Amino acid sequence: MDELNKASEIAISGMKAQAERLRVVSENLANADSLPTAPDLDPYRRKILTFRNVLDKEIGADVVKVDKVDVDRSQFPKKYEPNHPAADANGYVLTPNVNPLIEIMDMREAQRSYEANLDVVNASKSMLASTVNLLR
Repeated sequence: MDELNKASEIAISGMKAQAERLRVVSENLANADSLPTAPDLDPYRRKILTFRNVLDKEIGADVVKVDKVDVDRSQFPKKYEPNHPAADANGYVLTPNVNPLIEIMDMREAQRSYEANLDVVNASKSMLASTVNLLR
């Protein structure tokens, strides 16, 4: 039964990490059209996160954690809008380096991973319940 609890804890850590990933993707999508208010300001910069394995001494297994949330340092695209207050001398405005298509693909991947981990938790609970019933 200890191994079933360990499996659940590992899966739960994966669910927490994917939930954080979904939060970051949501923030990126919400700011995909955010433009700066002055020519010398940068628009919203896409956020990315990285994962790491951490030994959980309590359960004696590696679990996944969010290592850090960082920014995507890729260049900002430019959009020609000469009447915008943030336009440069040539009429271009820097736009966020967020590609909604990439964000949606990341969201689907995070959702599938979350669901897979949830299936592991449910299977572990079911096996634990079956084991308890056998011991009665």
